[in-house]
Parts: sequence; C-alpha cells; structure tokens
Amino acid sequence: MDKVTDAALAETLRESGLKVTGPRLAVLNALAVHPHANADTIFTKILPALPGTSLQAVYGVLSALTAAGLLRKIEPAGSSALYERRTGDNHHHLVCTECSAVRDVDCVVGEAPCLTPSQAGGFVLHTAEVNFWGVCADCQALSPAAQAS
Repeated sequence: MDKVTDAALAETLRESGLKVTGPRLAVLNALAVHPHANADTIFTKILPALPGTSLQAVYGVLSALTAAGLLRKIEPAGSSALYERRTGDNHHHLVCTECSAVRDVDCVVGEAPCLTPSQAGGFVLHTAEVNFWGVCADCQALSPAAQAS
C-alpha cells in the first residue's frame, strides 16, 4: 500500500466519524508499512513515536478502526489476530506454514462472497474468508531440498 499523508488519513478518520488522534494515525501508518500485523507488532512499531502509549491503547484503536470499517481483522488458525488496511474487496490470504508470512490474493472467482455454499441455512451471505496454506518462496529457498539442487 502506498504511503498516505497524515492529512489524508485524518480526513479518512473524520469521514468515518472518528476523532483524529495520534495513536489512530500511528496505527494506520504502521499498517501501511506492515500489513497483516498483530497488535504486539503494531505496538512495537509505534512506540518510538508515541512512548506514552500502551498495548491496551493499541487494542482500543484497532477495535475502533475495525468497527469503522477502516481495518480488516483476520484470524488464521494458530495465529493471533492480524490487521490490514485493505478492506471492502473480500480478498483472501496466502499463509506460509513455515514462517507464518501472510500475503493477499484476490478473490478466487466472481463477485463477493466468491464462494457459494451448497446450503446457506437462511443466511444472506456477504463475505467468504479463505486462507490458502503452503510454503512461501523464501522458505522454499531455505529448505535443505532446495539448497541441494
């Protein structure tokens, strides 16, 4: 995601009905550089600029931004919740089983929700969450089998 100015982020917050605060701007900026980050990682990234902040404050900001639709929360099995700024397009994720790297992958086929279950059980569907699991290129390059060839 391209670097966005604080002024643009502030406008986005206002348009979403949220107050513009330093922690909210810092979290949005951190996620622009580190998509698919968990709360601990975000806290570590913003702490130098906001030494008075706390991990609890970061969780509060993440909750508010997610509720406002500015962030998407994903929860791959075996991982803490991860957050990203890419929202509204129902994309999916590739997850490395070796290093836990997460990458975006566009919707599999067609319009959201991309997948249609055989039975919807009366639900009106709006989202399909899909995680593809495998080994990323970096981990493949580090494997003994790859080094032997």
